[in-house]
Amino acid sequence: MIKPDAVADGNTGPIIQQIEKAGFKILAMTKLKMTPEQAGQFYAVHNERPFYQSLCDYMSQSEIIPMILEKENAVEDFRALIGATNPAQAAEGTIRRLFAKSIEANAIHGSDSNENAAIEGAFFFPGV
Repeated sequence: MIKPDAVADGNTGPIIQQIEKAGFKILAMTKLKMTPEQAGQFYAVHNERPFYQSLCDYMSQSEIIPMILEKENAVEDFRALIGATNPAQAAEGTIRRLFAKSIEANAIHGSDSNENAAIEGAFFFPGV
């Protein structure tokens, strides 16, 4: 999912190019604005964390671009492509190193497991 900061800054095209160049096939993609309630549902796993409310506020402030991607070893390869959550610690050439502003405004979200990828994909693309 391309996050609000990257969409607002016009980085959608370059980010998608990096994703495709890395061998990912985009199976589904849309542009939408989550409501605060939807953001709360999507990030419910973090509801006990101190950053939960600011994360929900941030993710519902403007448009995002959720995607379903396909590739052998997709989760691991995508996590390597996007880089560390903290862009200051992300490797050179990763999406977060190139486009993130901060730990929260880190340009892109990537699922951390195949199970979560299925859950997160179904959240935005039921039946895909």
